[in-house]
Amino acid sequence: MAELMQQQDLNIEVDFFGFGLQEVDDRFVPVGYPEGRVPEAFLTAHPGRIDVESGGHTHTAAMTVEVWNAEPPSADGREAWEAQGQARILSASGELALWAAAGPMTESVRLPEAGREWQVRIYCVGREEVRRLAEQSIPEGVERYLAQFWPVNA
Repeated sequence: MAELMQQQDLNIEVDFFGFGLQEVDDRFVPVGYPEGRVPEAFLTAHPGRIDVESGGHTHTAAMTVEVWNAEPPSADGREAWEAQGQARILSASGELALWAAAGPMTESVRLPEAGREWQVRIYCVGREEVRRLAEQSIPEGVERYLAQFWPVNA
Protein backbone atom coordinates (compact mmCIF):
# COMPACT_ATOMS: atom_id res chain seq x y z
CA MET A 1 0.00 0.00 0.00
CA ALA A 2 1.33 3.43 -0.96
CA GLU A 3 2.37 5.77 1.86
CA LEU A 4 2.70 9.54 1.74
CA MET A 5 6.35 10.39 2.48
CA GLN A 6 6.28 14.19 2.33
CA GLN A 7 4.16 17.17 1.31
CA GLN A 8 4.99 20.74 0.23
CA ASP A 9 2.76 23.75 -0.39
CA LEU A 10 4.16 26.11 -3.02
CA ASN A 11 3.22 29.38 -4.69
CA ILE A 12 3.77 29.51 -8.44
CA GLU A 13 4.19 32.78 -10.32
CA VAL A 14 2.51 31.93 -13.63
CA ASP A 15 3.29 34.08 -16.66
CA PHE A 16 2.36 33.74 -20.33
CA PHE A 17 -0.15 30.99 -19.40
CA GLY A 18 2.35 28.51 -18.02
CA PHE A 19 5.21 27.33 -15.85
CA GLY A 20 7.67 24.46 -15.71
CA LEU A 21 9.25 22.06 -13.24
CA GLN A 22 12.88 21.69 -14.26
CA GLU A 23 15.85 19.69 -12.94
CA VAL A 24 18.20 22.13 -11.17
CA ASP A 25 21.29 20.41 -12.61
CA ASP A 26 21.10 21.95 -16.07
CA ARG A 27 23.49 19.35 -17.52
CA PHE A 28 20.39 17.12 -17.64
CA VAL A 29 18.18 19.73 -19.34
CA PRO A 30 19.07 19.96 -23.05
CA VAL A 31 16.45 22.67 -23.69
CA GLY A 32 15.39 24.92 -20.81
CA TYR A 33 11.94 26.29 -20.09
CA PRO A 34 10.08 27.90 -21.93
CA GLU A 35 11.62 26.70 -25.23
CA GLY A 36 9.49 24.12 -27.01
CA ARG A 37 6.31 24.70 -25.01
CA VAL A 38 3.15 23.12 -26.38
CA PRO A 39 0.36 25.60 -25.47
CA GLU A 40 -2.42 23.22 -26.55
CA ALA A 41 -1.37 20.54 -24.01
CA PHE A 42 -2.01 20.75 -20.27
CA LEU A 43 1.14 18.77 -19.48
CA THR A 44 4.21 18.15 -21.66
CA ALA A 45 7.32 16.18 -20.69
CA HIS A 46 10.75 17.11 -22.08
CA PRO A 47 14.14 15.73 -21.00
CA GLY A 48 14.75 17.19 -17.55
CA ARG A 49 11.55 19.20 -17.34
CA ILE A 50 7.76 19.14 -17.31
CA ASP A 51 5.73 22.04 -18.73
CA VAL A 52 2.30 22.92 -17.36
CA GLU A 53 -0.14 25.15 -19.22
CA SER A 54 -2.34 27.38 -17.07
CA GLY A 55 -5.80 28.83 -17.54
CA GLY A 56 -4.62 32.41 -16.82
CA HIS A 57 -1.94 34.66 -18.29
CA THR A 58 -0.36 36.21 -15.18
CA HIS A 59 -1.27 35.16 -11.64
CA THR A 60 -0.12 33.28 -8.55
CA ALA A 61 -1.26 29.66 -8.40
CA ALA A 62 -1.10 27.32 -5.42
CA MET A 63 0.45 23.86 -5.69
CA THR A 64 0.46 21.01 -3.22
CA VAL A 65 3.22 18.50 -3.91
CA GLU A 66 2.88 15.01 -2.48
CA VAL A 67 5.72 12.48 -2.63
CA TRP A 68 4.67 8.85 -2.21
CA ASN A 69 6.72 5.65 -1.87
CA ALA A 70 4.60 3.92 -4.56
CA GLU A 71 1.77 4.84 -6.92
CA PRO A 72 -0.80 6.69 -4.78
CA PRO A 73 -4.56 6.38 -5.02
CA SER A 74 -6.12 8.62 -7.64
CA ALA A 75 -7.13 12.07 -6.44
CA ASP A 76 -10.15 12.11 -8.75
CA GLY A 77 -12.62 12.37 -5.85
CA ARG A 78 -10.85 15.21 -3.98
CA GLU A 79 -11.92 18.05 -6.29
CA ALA A 80 -13.82 18.67 -9.51
CA TRP A 81 -10.54 18.74 -11.47
CA GLU A 82 -10.63 20.65 -14.75
CA ALA A 83 -7.42 19.15 -16.14
CA GLN A 84 -5.02 16.37 -15.31
CA GLY A 85 -2.01 14.69 -16.85
CA GLN A 86 0.82 12.31 -16.12
CA ALA A 87 4.53 12.32 -17.00
CA ARG A 88 7.95 11.02 -15.97
CA ILE A 89 11.04 12.98 -15.07
CA LEU A 90 14.57 11.99 -14.15
CA SER A 91 15.93 14.14 -11.33
CA ALA A 92 19.70 13.86 -10.99
CA SER A 93 19.77 16.29 -8.05
CA GLY A 94 16.48 15.47 -6.31
CA GLU A 95 15.32 19.06 -6.80
CA LEU A 96 13.04 20.53 -9.47
CA ALA A 97 13.10 24.31 -9.85
CA LEU A 98 9.88 26.09 -10.73
CA TRP A 99 10.29 28.19 -13.86
CA ALA A 100 8.25 30.94 -15.48
CA ALA A 101 9.03 32.53 -18.85
CA ALA A 102 10.76 35.29 -16.83
CA GLY A 103 13.13 32.74 -15.24
CA PRO A 104 13.44 30.54 -12.17
CA MET A 105 11.28 31.11 -9.10
CA THR A 106 12.57 31.02 -5.51
CA GLU A 107 10.60 27.88 -4.56
CA SER A 108 11.35 24.36 -5.74
CA VAL A 109 10.07 20.80 -5.47
CA ARG A 110 12.32 18.74 -3.21
CA LEU A 111 12.32 15.01 -3.84
CA PRO A 112 13.69 12.61 -1.21
CA GLU A 113 16.15 10.86 -3.57
CA ALA A 114 18.58 12.14 -6.19
CA GLY A 115 19.39 10.21 -9.35
CA ARG A 116 15.94 8.66 -9.63
CA GLU A 117 13.18 8.69 -12.23
CA TRP A 118 9.82 9.86 -10.91
CA GLN A 119 6.28 9.45 -12.16
CA VAL A 120 4.02 12.43 -11.53
CA ARG A 121 0.29 13.06 -11.86
CA ILE A 122 -0.70 16.71 -11.93
CA TYR A 123 -4.29 17.86 -11.39
CA CYS A 124 -5.70 21.38 -11.71
CA VAL A 125 -8.83 23.22 -10.60
CA GLY A 126 -9.74 26.91 -11.03
CA ARG A 127 -8.66 27.19 -14.67
CA GLU A 128 -11.86 28.74 -15.97
CA GLU A 129 -12.17 31.16 -13.07
CA VAL A 130 -8.54 32.33 -13.29
CA ARG A 131 -8.91 32.80 -17.06
CA ARG A 132 -11.80 35.19 -16.41
CA LEU A 133 -10.22 37.00 -13.44
CA ALA A 134 -6.77 37.38 -15.02
CA GLU A 135 -8.30 39.60 -17.70
CA GLN A 136 -8.94 42.30 -15.06
CA SER A 137 -6.39 41.70 -12.27
CA ILE A 138 -3.60 39.42 -11.00
CA PRO A 139 -5.44 36.70 -9.04
CA GLU A 140 -3.81 34.78 -6.21
CA GLY A 141 -4.56 31.16 -5.32
CA VAL A 142 -7.56 30.83 -7.64
CA GLU A 143 -5.92 28.17 -9.79
CA ARG A 144 -4.76 25.22 -7.66
CA TYR A 145 -2.62 22.23 -8.53
CA LEU A 146 -1.96 18.87 -6.93
CA ALA A 147 1.23 17.07 -8.01
CA GLN A 148 1.64 13.47 -6.86
CA PHE A 149 5.18 12.06 -7.31
CA TRP A 150 6.26 8.46 -6.81
CA PRO A 151 9.40 6.57 -7.82
CA VAL A 152 9.39 4.61 -11.07
CA ASN A 153 9.97 0.91 -10.33
CA ALA A 154 9.36 1.43 -6.61
